[in-house]
Amino acid sequence: MSQWHTLTREGLWSNNPALVQLLGLCPLLAVSSSVVNALGLALATLLVMACASTTISLIRHQVPSAVRLPAFVMVIAAFVTCAELLMAAFAYPLHQVLGIFIPLIVTNCAILGRADAFASRQPVLPAAIDGVMMGLGFGAVLILLGAIRELLGQGTLFSGMSLLFGPTAANWQLTLVDDYQFLFFILPPGAFFVAGLLIALKNSIDQRHASKAHPVAATPRAERRVRVTGTIK
Repeated sequence: MSQWHTLTREGLWSNNPALVQLLGLCPLLAVSSSVVNALGLALATLLVMACASTTISLIRHQVPSAVRLPAFVMVIAAFVTCAELLMAAFAYPLHQVLGIFIPLIVTNCAILGRADAFASRQPVLPAAIDGVMMGLGFGAVLILLGAIRELLGQGTLFSGMSLLFGPTAANWQLTLVDDYQFLFFILPPGAFFVAGLLIALKNSIDQRHASKAHPVAATPRAERRVRVTGTIK
């Protein structure tokens, strides 16, 4: 399997930051009350993770080991500032909704941990691919979590998309259940519940594939010993 396929599989599934590494759960659970909020944070995280991984790989030989982590944090903070300014310029209403969770991307352990574990030890192209795939994997879980919580909590999908895409997205909302609201899924306990179900579903799929790939050999029956000594009458 090529390195491209390995990095893609790890980022999207086998080493997903949200479902396997369990990193970045604070914004994942706090922001994912709707699809538009999840999508906005997912795009910002993807931008920061891809750019930070590429930059850290470029400077990996120039940064002394004694200041490695502070230097990585400064790089991540620079790209988070760029993402925040871009969102404030082009999607200011969503920027107001997400609030402090955009600057908090700086402290996202999924970005810093991957930068230290992979980007600082790899050439530019693998580091860039890894950053993109890890960002896509994190964003996919974030958006899926937001869709499930919005659907179960409000009975809608894609509500408020005009916050990100402007007035043209005002009619994108799909109302599946009228006058419906279930606060459990809108509030943080619902986020923990749905995230736990997604993790359990992934583990179940992995176990099923593992059992098909490596079936358990049947235990041989114990042989009965027959006494053949003595006189048979």
